[in-house]
Amino acid sequence: MTALSALFARDARIAIRVGGGAMMGVLFFLTVVTLVPFAIGPDLALLRRIGPAILWLGALLSSLLALDRLFANDHEDGSLDLILMARPPLELVVVTKALAHWVTTGLPLVVASPVLGLFLNLEPAALSATGLTLLIGTPALTFIGVIGAALATALRRGGLLLPVLVLPLTVPVLIFGVAATNAAVVGPVPFGAPFTILCALTLISSVIGPFAAAATLRYGME
Repeated sequence: MTALSALFARDARIAIRVGGGAMMGVLFFLTVVTLVPFAIGPDLALLRRIGPAILWLGALLSSLLALDRLFANDHEDGSLDLILMARPPLELVVVTKALAHWVTTGLPLVVASPVLGLFLNLEPAALSATGLTLLIGTPALTFIGVIGAALATALRRGGLLLPVLVLPLTVPVLIFGVAATNAAVVGPVPFGAPFTILCALTLISSVIGPFAAAATLRYGME
């Protein structure tokens, strides 16, 4: 087993064991989707119209739950210093940790979204479109989040600073994720236009995020 695969397995195992991965994210996702209908009222047409936005917003907030511990745990136990001195490039290490975070938090949200969409009276087309856009868009949320997680660790400010840093950067992903879902259901904009932009945002964040996070960690740990 290579160092990166061992790191991936370690981070995934820790996330599941401490409850910071799939279960906590899905439970928070369920809480958001359950409470919104009580706040809006029994208007099924309104719920059907804003359902994709609710699912996307819930997924966005759920993905932030475990980000504050992405590098903080390694910093507290001293393993972050070993990672910085290890042979694998720090950028690849960040990618590995980001993928482990997405597998344990983002992917369960994608799997749960069709079931939770039934609570919002979404039609099958809307459920499929929401699941597809979340599958493409949630990795962007993770790769954007690693920048905030690295900066929060470098500044020793913990999770309080993380939402302030990350949420403004995730707004474009949220906008085009919801726009693509709505386009697939009601139009009039073609589905391909916002979906292509969403794919581009994921690709851009997957390139910029690891380099920015690695640079932040190198500078902050000096």
